[in-house]
Amino acid sequence: MAKKISILIVDDEESVRDSLYNWFIEDGYRVECAENAKRALSMLESDCFDIILADIKMPGMDGLEMLRRIKLLKTDSIVIVITAFATVDTAVQALKDGAFDYITKPFDPDDLSHLIRNASKQISLTEENENLKKRVVSLENVEDLIGNSEAMKKILKDIESVAQSNSSVVITGESGTGKELVARAIHSNSPRKFFPLVSVHCGALTESLLESELFGHEKGAFTGAMYNRKGRFEMADNGTIFLDEIATISTKMQIDLLRVLESKSFVRVGGNKEISSDFRVICATNRDLKSMVEKGIFREDLYYRLNVVNIYVPPLRERIEDIPLLVDYFIKKYCISMNRPPVAIDSAALKRLEEFNFPGNVRELENMIERAIVVGNGKKISLKDLPLEKTIISSSIESLDDLEKTHILQILNKYNWNISRAAKALKVDRVTLYNKISKYGLKPAD
Repeated sequence: MAKKISILIVDDEESVRDSLYNWFIEDGYRVECAENAKRALSMLESDCFDIILADIKMPGMDGLEMLRRIKLLKTDSIVIVITAFATVDTAVQALKDGAFDYITKPFDPDDLSHLIRNASKQISLTEENENLKKRVVSLENVEDLIGNSEAMKKILKDIESVAQSNSSVVITGESGTGKELVARAIHSNSPRKFFPLVSVHCGALTESLLESELFGHEKGAFTGAMYNRKGRFEMADNGTIFLDEIATISTKMQIDLLRVLESKSFVRVGGNKEISSDFRVICATNRDLKSMVEKGIFREDLYYRLNVVNIYVPPLRERIEDIPLLVDYFIKKYCISMNRPPVAIDSAALKRLEEFNFPGNVRELENMIERAIVVGNGKKISLKDLPLEKTIISSSIESLDDLEKTHILQILNKYNWNISRAAKALKVDRVTLYNKISKYGLKPAD
């Protein structure tokens, strides 16, 4: 037995207590006895027992009342009631009050041993389930955030401080810095971690599609609505909803979102029934929301409703000391996924990576390492395996928007404005690419 199961016997008959005590001690359990319910409850204040065997008929407080009080203590103890009055009503009431099972006097030792073994298996399964949950959370956290820089330590501290609250969070930072990973870390360390984290990429959807995605729709609400569909807010009940690129939503959607955040209720598109959902909201953006508020582009009331806590994720160039750790992590990740033997990185190549500006941040570094493992033939990633020397950034490009606009236009021209092929190359969907084309006013060359 990996764990020594503890049993508390509660019975006013000394002969019963002694018999049960000797049986269970012989079977290898830790056993204690109490002559009445009051004594048993006193013992439970200072000690924990896996299984409690309690007689129903005892002077003073009976076993059913004791059972109810044990449940109020919110212990994980399994309670089995003992009765010499095997009426259906007594057994049903005991089970209703939370008893695991019941057994009648006089006992058959084999029946009692079988019952205790079943209870022990239940305890083992419960503990195994809890350990599995902890392992799952641990595995999620391992992959979430890599780095030992002061900037990363601050982010981890911020995550720790906000995770236990229900406050709204806005995560800011350039594209590719890992804002969604921060959102996942907050969720996985919060009391909501065993409920869904529902992500919505606001910038990838038109206003009507986003409305249906967030609030759901009723059958027949619009052409193609063949069935009722839950929205993301409804799916996020008891969990967290992550709204990426929140700065891209329309003014109408800002008003709708504000109402939902204030009331925690909404109506599906085409419906009239008010639906409630208990969710926490986390947003991310690479834009300056405060500046957008000052320009009248983003509602001030929504900004303050969302921006209760702000977490800034710095660009990779501001935490250069994390690059070796990230490189090592991505090498291991892609060697495993490609079934390749482990590789190292040449010191010259690593030095060059530490000197690189990384306009695409961690996402760009990951892409470089993945490519290097694909094209490299040796046991080391060398400078020639990295596309650093081929990366030329025009001096006229100052902002990230300029960089993104230039890169998208280059890819579109490369694939002769074939939207499907360009979207695949950029690793985005067609809707996102169309939105970017509209945003930057891109057109094919005459």
